[in-house]
Amino acid sequence: MSERQPRSDAPAAPGTGQSGRARHALELFAPLGPTYDRVGAVLSLGQDPRWRRVLVSCVPADGGAVLDVATGTGLVAERLVRRGHRVTGLDQSPQMLAAARERLQGRATLVEGSAESLPFADASFDHLTFTYLLRYVADPGATLVELARVVRPGGTIAMLEFGVPRGAWRPLWDVYVDRALPLAGRALSPGWHAVGAFLGPSIRALWQNVPEPRLLELWREAGVPAPHLRRLSLGGGVVVWGTRT
Repeated sequence: MSERQPRSDAPAAPGTGQSGRARHALELFAPLGPTYDRVGAVLSLGQDPRWRRVLVSCVPADGGAVLDVATGTGLVAERLVRRGHRVTGLDQSPQMLAAARERLQGRATLVEGSAESLPFADASFDHLTFTYLLRYVADPGATLVELARVVRPGGTIAMLEFGVPRGAWRPLWDVYVDRALPLAGRALSPGWHAVGAFLGPSIRALWQNVPEPRLLELWREAGVPAPHLRRLSLGGGVVVWGTRT
C-alpha cells in the first residue's frame, strides 16, 4: 500500500472536484452535526444503525486500512475501528468532521475532501466504505471509478444507500417520506425540515436515474466484476459490496 496520505484533518483545495450537488449537500447538513446521529436513527425508525452494521459486516475483519468516504459524524468509522481496522474517514463537511473527531478521539485519521476527487494515491487502502453518497454527486459512475482507484486489487468496496420499497410497501413509504419526514423535521428545526423535504425526492431521483441493474453495471465498469446487492428493511435500505480487481 502507498504511504502517501494527507495529514489528519487536511483540507482539500477549495472547490476541488466538488459538484453543485456536493455543495448543496454541504450546505444542507452543515448545521446538523450535533444532532445528526440521534435524529437520523429516529427518522429512519431505528433502521439506520442496523443498516450501518450490515455495511461494516461486508468488510473482511482483517485489520486492514479502510477509507470511509462520506464518514459524516464517524458512525461507520467507529464500527470499523472496533473491528480492528486502521481507518481514515473522509468528508467534505468540517462541521461533520468536528462531530466525528469528538466521537473517535484520535482513533482514526480524519480528512476533509471530496469523494469526486480523492486526495490519495492509487491503491492506498485495503478496503473502502461509503454511506449515502451517490445522491450527492454529479456522475455516480465516475465517482465509483474514483473510489475504486484508491483500493488495492483484492480489496472490498461496500456502500449503503436509501432504497425505495416495492409492492404494497411503496405507498406507505411515499406517505412517510412525503408527509411524515417534513413534518417531523419542522418540529425539530429549520435545518431538519429542509432535510426532511429533500430526502424523498432525492432518493426517488437516484433510483430513477440509476436503477439497480444500471447501478450494478456501474460497479462492474469501476472494476468490481461481481457486486452483491442486498435490500434491507423492506427495501428502505440498500447495501452493495464486492471485490476490487
